[in-house]
Parts: sequence; structure tokens; C-alpha cells
Amino acid sequence: MVRYFLFLTATAMLIAVGPVIARADNFQSWLTDLRGEAHQRGVSDAIFDAALGDAKPIKRVIELDRSQPEFTLTFDEYLNKIVSKTRAQKAAQKLVDHDEILTEISKKYGVQKRFIVTFWGVETNFGQYLGSFNVPHALATLAYDGRRSAYFRKELLNALQILEEGHITPSQMKGSWAGAMGQSQFMPSSFLSYAVDWNGDGKRDIWGTKPDVFASTAYYLKKAGWNDQLTWGRRVSLPDNFTMDGKDAMTLADKKIRKNLQLWAAAGVRSADGSPLPMANPVARLVMPSGAKGPTFLVYSNFDSILDWNRSNYYALAIGHLSDMLK
Repeated sequence: MVRYFLFLTATAMLIAVGPVIARADNFQSWLTDLRGEAHQRGVSDAIFDAALGDAKPIKRVIELDRSQPEFTLTFDEYLNKIVSKTRAQKAAQKLVDHDEILTEISKKYGVQKRFIVTFWGVETNFGQYLGSFNVPHALATLAYDGRRSAYFRKELLNALQILEEGHITPSQMKGSWAGAMGQSQFMPSSFLSYAVDWNGDGKRDIWGTKPDVFASTAYYLKKAGWNDQLTWGRRVSLPDNFTMDGKDAMTLADKKIRKNLQLWAAAGVRSADGSPLPMANPVARLVMPSGAKGPTFLVYSNFDSILDWNRSNYYALAIGHLSDMLK
């Protein structure tokens, strides 16, 4: 069970947000200092002014950074929310619609087509929800705020570099309140490292060019260690009173102890339907997202590549589950 806590009461929220907005007069001085650093990164005054000339701290961005709604989701509730029948049906159709380009990209980067489409569907519902925030303005707000200013200042400078390189215009650089952009929801640093200009038009367009989106996703996963000879993992069943090397299942899961698949099989682990584990012998570890009484999974190295994208076991298991529905 994962919990999301409301970190600040409404009163505390006003106290936290108020000073940021109250210091808006100092924002222009802060921008002047940032301009000098942007110049050192090769950002022109024209791009800087187009991106930030009318920028002001955005109160809503600070509110979202300070808190999350308090709610509790079980793993099953999360899975049902992310991996709906409608999304699975749409994903299956997208595989058909874009088969030719997905096949080319899959071969080049060594990432199965179904996973590329799965990330696309989970991140932005196949490009339908990219976020409505002006990314430079949102990042400037967070960089000016002070709570995580160093991180967001770097991301803002990265965003300005992307604009300077001409991949997108300032008005079109839309994304989440925290600066995640495009159909693949890359932070600017990830864009600079992994975004791909697949169609060769000189722009790495993860906002509107699907081949660039697919290739960027695949390249990210490749650099995260993806192995297209493996899947992500599988749900399994454990024998009663299961132990291995004197450790119970939860200890093995918590410590992320890795064993070859056939060692797990020898210890009595079977597929969830009771059938034997595959004869292949990759290294695997247990994941138990709901504790000892919940479902159990054996996951392979590709699961860790998914975690490189998003550090949530729930998220990675949802990616795996939806991708399995597309086999």
C-alpha cells in the first residue's frame, strides 16, 4: 500500500506560498542574474526574452510543489486506474497503426514495440495529455522559489538551451507543473541526453512528431540497460512457509536479493497459474508491492530499467502489466 501525504495544511500553504509571490518584485533581479548564466550556455537575449520576458512566479506551481492530495491506493486500485481496459484496447490499436515505424525503431534500439507504446500510453495517454503549463515559466517559478532551486535552475537553463537549438518555440514548450515535457514527459535534462530526431528535420520534437517520441523513448530505455531478449518479469506463487538461504520472502524482496531464475524454481517458486517457471535462466528478484499477503513478482533487469524512468514499483509493475496485454 502506497500513501501520499498532505504535507501542509491550508494555513501553512498560504504561509509557504505567500513569501514567494510577495517577492515577485525581486524576480526581475533574479532573472537578470539568470540571464548572465544563460549567456554562458550560449542562450541569446532573443530566446531569453521570448521565453521569460513576461514571466512571473506562478502560485499554482508552488502549491503543487508543496503538497499532494492525501489519499491511499492499494496496488490493485492503482493498477486498475493506470491499466484500464480502454487504455489496453487503445494501445493495441496504436501498435497496429504505427507498426512500420515502431518496427524500425525497435530493431535499432533493441526495445520491444509493445513497451514503447506502453510508456506512451501511461505517460500521456498516447499524446492526449501533455500538460498545460508554460515550461520555462514553471521552471523559473521553482528555481526562484528556493526549496529545490539548484535543481530547477539547471533544468531551466537546459530548457533555454533546447529553445536556443530550435527544437520547439517558447509558446509551444508545454508540459507539467514540474517541467516534464512532451509525449514522453522528459525533463529538459533527459531531453538533452536522450531525445532523438528520428525523421531528420533538425528538431527533436517530442511534442508533435510521433517517430521522434517513439525513438526517444526507446533510446532512453536502451541507455538504461534494456535487454530485448527479456521481458520485465512475471507474477509468481510461493510455497507455504517459503524461505531461501534462511530468509523469508519479504526479506528477500526488501534487500533486493538477486538469484538466477532456476534457483528460484528449485526453491519452489512457480508461475502464478501454478505452472513451472520458464527454462531460461536470467537473474531475478522478488517484488512484493502490497506486503507479505499481496501479489508476488519475480522481475528481471528490464524492471530496473523501468525504475530508471520512474522510481515507483507500482509504476513499473503497471508498465509490465499493460505491456503483457499487448503480446
